[in-house]
Amino acid sequence: MKKKSVIREYVEAILIALLLALFIRTFVVQAFKIPSGSMLPTLQIGDHILVSKFSYALKNPFTDTALISFSEPERGDIIVFKYPIKEDVDYIKRIIGIAGDRLEIREKEVFVNGELFKVPQAIHLDNTIIPAAQSPRDNYGPITVPADAVFVMGDNRDNSHDSRFWGFVNHKAIRGKAFIIYWSWDLRHPPLSLQRLQSIRWNRLADTLH
Repeated sequence: MKKKSVIREYVEAILIALLLALFIRTFVVQAFKIPSGSMLPTLQIGDHILVSKFSYALKNPFTDTALISFSEPERGDIIVFKYPIKEDVDYIKRIIGIAGDRLEIREKEVFVNGELFKVPQAIHLDNTIIPAAQSPRDNYGPITVPADAVFVMGDNRDNSHDSRFWGFVNHKAIRGKAFIIYWSWDLRHPPLSLQRLQSIRWNRLADTLH
């Protein structure tokens, strides 16, 4: 039997590694970086997170239709999804309402199916109450979440562009459920600089997300 050349062995090993990496990224887990403060204090700018691609379903990567369903999105889950207005942009928010929920926001307080829905991680940094006629930020609804969709909000409630402003997230648009922070540092410092290295947030590494 003819022996493979060293170059061919390396090429095959590289191709197998690339295919394996592509498979994992498509169907198992994907890394994302947090560029904004809409999920403060849960997620900080510069956090790098891992997202489980199969928490809810195994999807066709070309059509986003579910091939095998595992579970339904739940209130409180932190998800990454395609921004409904521009689908090539990924957003991350927390699920507040699921299909069939009747949701209303009154003076910053969120009510789901008539009951106050508190998220311990949520914060308000602006005491101003904006009337519904001016903005949906502090007063919204009531609305009912349609089938195969969720209503999402950022934990930084007064500084989050979310379902209050652009509507629901279809299940097909959900990329996955965020579950852990694997890296974190301050993006305000230049890349490869000493300041960037000194800004590593060691206490956030391996933090699980709730």
